[in-house]
Amino acid sequence: MKYQIIPVTPFQQNCSVIWCEKTLKAAVVDPGGDIERILAEVTKLGLTVEKILLTHGHIDHVGGAASLAANLSVPIIGPHEADKFWLENLVKQSQNFGFPRTEAFEPTQYLKEGDEVSVGEQTLSVLHCPGHTPGHIVFYNASSNLAWVGDVLFRGSIGRTDFPQSNHQDLLHSITTKLWPLGKNVNFIPGHGPMSTFEDERQHNPFVADQLFD
Repeated sequence: MKYQIIPVTPFQQNCSVIWCEKTLKAAVVDPGGDIERILAEVTKLGLTVEKILLTHGHIDHVGGAASLAANLSVPIIGPHEADKFWLENLVKQSQNFGFPRTEAFEPTQYLKEGDEVSVGEQTLSVLHCPGHTPGHIVFYNASSNLAWVGDVLFRGSIGRTDFPQSNHQDLLHSITTKLWPLGKNVNFIPGHGPMSTFEDERQHNPFVADQLFD
């Protein structure tokens, strides 16, 4: 699985274009905005986008999804249905966070724990990881040992839990029981900031390092 990270919106959210090298079929993960930049990158890479994938319902991750889906005539897949209220509340989200007015939308398909999503001949496993939002999901590609974790985990930090229906203990539980079992050598792309590995976070992250739970 290949990928290109495209930071979008004033929040510098890590949108990812991901693709199968063999087929050049692609997906766009969390297109929060700046869809012209995303489309330009897709064209430059010579890819055919099959779908849009969403980790959760916050506007910096989904603000450009409906427009991009309409432009490319592709479905929107994810997040988990527990984030439906965030997607229904996009007009207010856009006002609260200073984004262009963004209308509510319904994804083509919600996802749940254990689902799989194809990108060309590659497969992404779906993990339901509530805490930052109740319907947050993570995408994991076993063949490249790579995870797209949205705002669950960052290098040296974890997602905020001061939003409606966020829960700090749920977030810690998601990280330690859903992500860590995937293996220490997994690389992950967070929703913001630089990439890291689960091993580095288990050693050094002040919120979820292993020694905190011994």
